Amino acid sequence: MTNSTTLNPGAHFAANSARRPFKETESERPDWDTTRSGFSWHKTLNPAWKLGDGASKTAAPPSQIPIDPFEEGRSPLFNYRLITSAVIPRPTAVMSTLSADGSSNLAPYSFFQAMSHDPPTFVVSQAVSGDQSKDTLRNLRETGECVINLLNEDIIEAGNACSVQAPHGVSEWALSGLTPAKGEVVKASRIAEAAFAVECKLKDVYEIQSRANPGSVSSAIAILEGVRFWVREEAVDEDRKTVDMAKSKAVGRLYGIGYTRILEGFQIPWPTWEEEVDRAEKEGLVKPKVDGQ
Repeated sequence: MTNSTTLNPGAHFAANSARRPFKETESERPDWDTTRSGFSWHKTLNPAWKLGDGASKTAAPPSQIPIDPFEEGRSPLFNYRLITSAVIPRPTAVMSTLSADGSSNLAPYSFFQAMSHDPPTFVVSQAVSGDQSKDTLRNLRETGECVINLLNEDIIEAGNACSVQAPHGVSEWALSGLTPAKGEVVKASRIAEAAFAVECKLKDVYEIQSRANPGSVSSAIAILEGVRFWVREEAVDEDRKTVDMAKSKAVGRLYGIGYTRILEGFQIPWPTWEEEVDRAEKEGLVKPKVDGQ
């Protein structure tokens, strides 16, 4: 649950950018393409690329302009919009938590990422307004536990519904129609329909001091350790080490209220120095790191 547009700049976008009811706009768009289920691999844009080739020459070199995030008169919301429209797609998940008195909460996050595998470590960033904390952050601090539920095509509408600004005390489980399921380590419920979920323990909270409002906290980053994985059985291999993208049907977050399906990709092998050094030396590509700087 989110508490205000101050805490949820995305809500501000949704409320203020639409020039007509969204359902009218949506009605003119193509239906969901059910023929494109699954995942396919494609070639890269330039399969013949080699060391030293630089950017693929599909267009004239772009010109770049500098933007000072702290320039006078620039709203922090502009930085939010710039970041969320440039850093795409982002993984998106619904966080499940319990308060000290046992009240449940579900809330979606796209400022979220896996950071380490040993131990499994995740970070989630949450906006903070004054002394108010989102239910998720408050619950994390009270109980030290949560479940991260990755959003996929099957639960995206229900997961998005968890962002509704319902009054404090109203259950997002009921509003979303998602099914709570017990975990093995933490008390917070996982989403039974999720293709991938992680029970987590809170390791630390790092508070980010606001530059726009000195002396106040703008965001808090929760550092979480994964203590139990839950994977849709049909989506994981026999060794339980790889998730099948075609079956997990993960989605990514875009700008504003946008999301994207993950239907195709390409692969690029990592270069090895032993295989590349001879040609690199012959073509004069082996230079000191300070060269030209």
